[in-house]
Order: sequence, then C-alpha cells, then structure tokens
Amino acid sequence: YGHGAYGVEAAANTYFGKHVWELTLPEAAMLAGLPRAPARYSPYLAPKRALQRRRHVLRRMVENGFISPAQAEEAAKAPLHLRKREVKTVEAPYFVEQVRQYIEERYSSTDLYRGGLKVYTTLNREWQRAAEEAVREGVMAVDKRRGYRGPLAHVSLDRIDWQQIRALPWPKGLPLPRQEGQIVKGVVTRVGRKSVTVRLPDGSEGIIPLSKMKWAAKPNPLVDGMYRRIRRPSEALSVGDVIAARVLALPSKPGKRLTLALEQEPVVQGALLCMEVKTGAVKAMVGGYDFEKSQFNRATQAVRQPGSAFKPLIYATALTQGWTPASVILDAPIVIPDRPGHLWKPMNYDGKFHGPTTLRAGLTHSRNIVAIKLLREVGPEKVIQFAQKLGIESPLYPSLSLALGASGVTLLELVTAYDVFANQGVRMQPFFVRRIEDRYGNILEETRPAGEPVLSPQVAYLMTSMLESVVQEGTGRRVKALKRPVAGKTGTTNDFVDAWFVGFTPSYITGVWVGIDNMDPLGRRETGSRAASPIWLAFMQKALQGMPVEDFVQPEGLVTVQIDPETGLRAPPDEEDAITEIFLPGTEPTQYAVSMQRNIKDVFRQELQ
Repeated sequence: YGHGAYGVEAAANTYFGKHVWELTLPEAAMLAGLPRAPARYSPYLAPKRALQRRRHVLRRMVENGFISPAQAEEAAKAPLHLRKREVKTVEAPYFVEQVRQYIEERYSSTDLYRGGLKVYTTLNREWQRAAEEAVREGVMAVDKRRGYRGPLAHVSLDRIDWQQIRALPWPKGLPLPRQEGQIVKGVVTRVGRKSVTVRLPDGSEGIIPLSKMKWAAKPNPLVDGMYRRIRRPSEALSVGDVIAARVLALPSKPGKRLTLALEQEPVVQGALLCMEVKTGAVKAMVGGYDFEKSQFNRATQAVRQPGSAFKPLIYATALTQGWTPASVILDAPIVIPDRPGHLWKPMNYDGKFHGPTTLRAGLTHSRNIVAIKLLREVGPEKVIQFAQKLGIESPLYPSLSLALGASGVTLLELVTAYDVFANQGVRMQPFFVRRIEDRYGNILEETRPAGEPVLSPQVAYLMTSMLESVVQEGTGRRVKALKRPVAGKTGTTNDFVDAWFVGFTPSYITGVWVGIDNMDPLGRRETGSRAASPIWLAFMQKALQGMPVEDFVQPEGLVTVQIDPETGLRAPPDEEDAITEIFLPGTEPTQYAVSMQRNIKDVFRQELQ
C-alpha cells in the first residue's frame, strides 16, 4: 500500500491512524485504490490523483451493488483527513519486498502479517548500505552527463510560496539543511559570473560555485557528456528557479552561507546484486534508485539486453566443444543476410577490424566480429542450451545477433550464470532466506545450499582466466583499482541503452545494470565500462575492505604452453613476445608459429576475397 505499509491493517494505520474496522467509506475507498500503483496514487505524493482514484473505486462499488449512488457521491466529496506523515525508512526495501513476496507465495498473507514468523535472511546490512550508496551516486553521475533538464519550478521572488515548494515530490526528507550530503530545495535569488545564490526555506542562504554546476549543460544526445561543461551559471539557471541542491558544507559560524552543489532527480535507473559464490546467498540487492517512487525491482524483474555481457556464455560453449583460449578467428568484415532483401554488416565498437585474433584477445577487447563468427561455428541452439544450464530462464532467440546480447535477461540470471565460472562449474540457486521459524521457535524451513555441477572445473577456470584478462587488459580495466584478482565482463547495447558489469572475486560475485526504464539512450559513450563498472568498484571496495586478498585457484587437469599471441600457435624458444596460455590436455597447439605464418596469411587473404 506504499510508504512501508504491507497489508490493509498497516495501511489503515499509516494513512489514517486507525484500525481497519474503524475506517469510513471514503477512507476505505482510498485504500482500495492503492495496491495497483501505491506511489502513483499516494495521497501524500499525489493528492489530486488519489482523489480521482478514490472516485473510480466508489463508482465501481456502485456498479457492483455495494453502495448507492448517493453514498458514493457523499463519499467522493469527503476531504482527506490524513495522519501526519511519518518519514519511514525501510532498510533494504527491494530486498525486504523480495522476501515478503516469497513468504506470501509460500505460506499465506495471514501467516505473513499475523503469524508471528521469524525470518532470518542472507542480507549483510553494511554491504546493503554500501550498495545503495554506490547505485545512488553512480546513477546520479550518469544522469548528470546527460545534461540538465531544468529547474523544478519557477517563482517570482516577491511571491515565494514555500509551502508549495515543500510539496514538490523531490527531493524528499527534511526541508531544512541539517547535515552535509543532504539534498534540499531552494530558490535562486542571484546569478553571478562565478556562482549562484540560493535562498532556502528557513531563510538561510547558500552558494553554488560554478565548479559545482559545470555539468548542467543542456541535454544533447549527440555529444559526449563527459566533456561538456557550461562556462557561466546563467547558461543553466535564472533568478526565480526552484532547484535541488546538495549541502556540501554547513556554515562555520552564524550568518555564514552554506556551500551547495546543483542536483537533479535522475531519470537513469540502476540495479546491483551481490551473491556469495559458493552458496548463492544474496548479500545485497538494489532494484532501483528510489523504492518509494517505483517498487519495480530491476535486479530481478527487468528483462534487458545484456549486450557484450552475454559473450562469455558463447565462449564457454566453444570451450566445451574443443576450442581453446588460443584458437584464432579472423576479425574481418562479414555480411550476413538477416531478412529478405536486407544484409547485416556488423562492426566492432571501435569501427576497426583486427585480423587474426585469439579467443582470449577477442573476449578481452570485446570484439563483436569474433563473437559473431564464434557463435556461427558453435551454433546458436547449442549456446542457448548451455545458457539455460547455467541459469538463464528468459527466452533466447537462436540468431547470430545473440552474440551481441540481443535477447533480454535479468541481472539475477546473468549473475547466476557467471557464478558457475567463479564456482568451479557448479551452479548455485540464489536465495534470500536462510531460515523461517514460527512464533514458538519451530523451524518451518531452512536453506541448505546444494549446487549442481553443470561445467567442468577446468573449463570454468579457463573462462575465469579469460575474464581476468578483460579486467587486466580490456574493457574492464577500471575495476583493477580494487587491487585484487577480479574476473568480469562489461556489456553495452546499441545506442548506449543498457550498461552492464558483472565481476567476481573467488568468494563474491556482483552484477550491475544501468539504464532508463523507457529504453532511452544513456548518452554517447555511456558504456558498461563508464556507466556500470564504477558502481561495481565503489561497492566492492567497501564490501571487501579488510578482507584477505584471494587468488583464483587453478584446478588439476590443465596444461600451460608458451604461445605466440598473434597466431595462437606454439612459440619458438627464442620468441620474446611469447605468453603463457592454459589448455585442456590434448587441445594445446603442436605446431610452431614460424612454420604457420604463411598459412595464416593465406587464410586471411582467402576470407577477404
């Protein structure tokens, strides 16, 4: 029912301070209209819309014979006498809602709200706070790079209605500046050459230096927002603008001004899910920027295209068919008939072709052509079957566009699949509840993690090693700052609509998605590396702080060979550029690079022809 109220009794108390049996007809009708969209029809957030919704409920009650038209008309005219709103902060709201739904589906609403159940979850509260902060800050950073969408409202300085300004739905919280980091509403009273003066609801003033609002250029999807800046405050703000500002510093003494930074409510959304590798226990989950505004869980419910984050599943399928990290695919132009009269000419992100490329290099640098040709060789149907074994449940379509992540998945599914690589080929079922007891302490259920082997430990390690290369040398380089062994992969979809990063250490795996609910582009060059991996890094730095550094352990049953990185063949003893590569026994190359140079060039020439 919104605002942290679960069940009609809780809703009656939250909105009216009553028991459910004490509600009047107008009050009951308003509550009846809430479950469909609690935030949209909230009488606190949208009173006019709430009254319209109540009128609809009353009309339906008349149609179904519960009340007379006269009763409905009288109830529709009744004013809303709401209980004074208490600002409730439900800890880990998306996680709690996931658990609530699980209990209600498995048991009943009566057991959930009146059964006195004791529920023990997998949540790590400190990690959850770190996750929420990382998503919040990361999403706001991406949103700012999209440009400034303008003030919350505009008023005349001689007629400022502070009550009306306070009623604006964002930012929420206390109207007066109480602590650093808080976001407050204010009115611009002066626009200078290097700063803006802002009046706050309590009469105090704050200053926004130009350096704290340089991001506020007008939105332009054709320009990279990372480098777009305004030169004067007047390019973004005018006197009378109602704005949101973050408190950077409180006054050092009475009479001094606050230091502020310009903010805006993001339209960009984000999700994060962290899981324990060896058990599947979900340690932290964020399903969106603001649960109160949208209860839709983007970590478990949003089916979005994963882009290049899907490629590891193709590579892993190939490894099970005898391909190796040193196998070579020609990164050269390709033309594919994809429908009558239309040819698909895929390109790499950088617009270039790189010639003979090993699978390790292809994954490290996320080469689209290599992935497409590899998928064509191993077969889309085989990849789909393999992905389903790893935990992908969303429908996947057997076309070559699968190589670019064209079929949607959820973040939870992708984290589950990657966890197989981290967990030596064993698939774990993610879970949120450790144990449930009744009011008397009797255990109703207890989760005992049990994995299912779906991939050999050797192939799982080969994939982990290749994904380590993504972090060390490729598109995941930003997370090297964790200063621990990390394996992972970025993902970016066409027109920069979705950005992903899924990465793991030996013990914990975390996935991050960033995007906009209506599928608008995030902005030029807003890749998984730029938009998603900083959120992953910020969270993991806090979560793993103080923990010992772990290395990925290579299982028995693998061999190492010195190879030539250009051809994937054995390196001559005197080759200076030789690298060590890992193979399943019997798949390592037997021929030396020098003797095969002519053949490789011949293959290149033939395919170009």
